[in-house]
Amino acid sequence: MVNTDDAHSEGDAGQGTDGDRRTQLVDAAVDHVAAHGIADLSLRRLGAAIGVSHRMLIHYFGSKEQLLIEIVRTSERRQRDLLSRLRLEPGLSPADVARRLWQQLTDPRLAGQERLFFEVCGQALRGRPEAAPVLEGLVTDWLEPLVVAEVGAGADPAVARNRARLGLATVRGLLLDLLATGDRAGVDAAMEEFLRLFYGSK
Repeated sequence: MVNTDDAHSEGDAGQGTDGDRRTQLVDAAVDHVAAHGIADLSLRRLGAAIGVSHRMLIHYFGSKEQLLIEIVRTSERRQRDLLSRLRLEPGLSPADVARRLWQQLTDPRLAGQERLFFEVCGQALRGRPEAAPVLEGLVTDWLEPLVVAEVGAGADPAVARNRARLGLATVRGLLLDLLATGDRAGVDAAMEEFLRLFYGSK
């Protein structure tokens, strides 16, 4: 929770720059959405949960829609950071890295985060201009770390980008499957089959 009141957040130099404060608020909002989901989420309720007024959220983000986009972008960035950290852990095969990332993405405590991702993407694809920015980097931001992982796993650089895109599409498809069906066992089994085909993992 962000512990500061409105009177201090604008004028107290100890709170850091506007950019720092904005980052703090987004991080707190991501944690709240991950833990509590997005049902009946309003700026007023979210602000109360993370320790600021809804006016401060409007000050920093302009609207609920823009804040939701920032939550999605931050969640995606955290996932890419996790992938990078896992790749550096000794003794983990590429398939093991993928499994560990999958376990994190499908943690039931983070279901609200994934649900928000698909909801905002759906709004953007329906042409809602306020949601359109979430499509920027939706694929391209992931390709570089995934290509690096593929090359590190021995993939030919010429085909690494195709494999990276296929892996990203598969994971997102199975995440949507899990949200739609709730069939955790079936989705986990499908992921294991994908890893077997993709990496020769057993």
